[in-house]
Amino acid sequence: MGRNLQSGERLRPIDLARGHGLSTQAIRNYEEAGILPAADRTPHGHRAYTPLHARALRAFLALVPGHGHRTASSIMRAVNEGATEEAFRLIDESHVQLLDDRRTLRAVEKALRDLEPTAASGPAAVSGADGTFIGPLAGKLGIRPATLRAWERAGLVRPRRDPRTGYRVYGEADVRDARLVHQLRRGGYLLEQIAPLISQVRAAGGPEPLEAALRDWRGRLSARGRAMLTGAAELEAYLRERG
Repeated sequence: MGRNLQSGERLRPIDLARGHGLSTQAIRNYEEAGILPAADRTPHGHRAYTPLHARALRAFLALVPGHGHRTASSIMRAVNEGATEEAFRLIDESHVQLLDDRRTLRAVEKALRDLEPTAASGPAAVSGADGTFIGPLAGKLGIRPATLRAWERAGLVRPRRDPRTGYRVYGEADVRDARLVHQLRRGGYLLEQIAPLISQVRAAGGPEPLEAALRDWRGRLSARGRAMLTGAAELEAYLRERG
């Protein structure tokens, strides 16, 4: 290969793409999106990348697993625009989200530890005067009543109906199930993934059926944490090379 327009090695789009299983169009798209710094042009108008671009690409690809594509893109754009403080803020926000997800996991684990046997979770366990209505429960969870109704249609909560008014009445076990569903949704689980877990907990009378899901959740959080470390190392290397 020839030399860079300034100094160092000149790289073609295919040279950057080849080592990462990407297309040359993806490389051009990354440059246009500001993820890579602007490339020099040869006298014939072809893009001329450098090892600095290769370092930027490694940093971006390392950031994606821990921060997600959108945030990783925003971090790289901020760095390439010289707004490093904004990049650091975005990184901090991702760490806050990871910490919040860890707290959510602990809350789910606590909720599961507090689960009562199935015998205490059915409609018969709720006396006629006990329970809460859909509005107050939705407000307490920070969701809309329509969300609770959707969870009911999915079989995730099973409120009884007041015989006089027909209103939904959520007993203690129903509230607990709703909290558990809410926490699992925050953890990234889909309704169709949660439904069999809730059913198994009810049938088994305990939290054991969720242990595998919780192990998987913990593993994903740990993987995100490690990915953030890897991304930070690659970004630091890119920042040093930028000078």
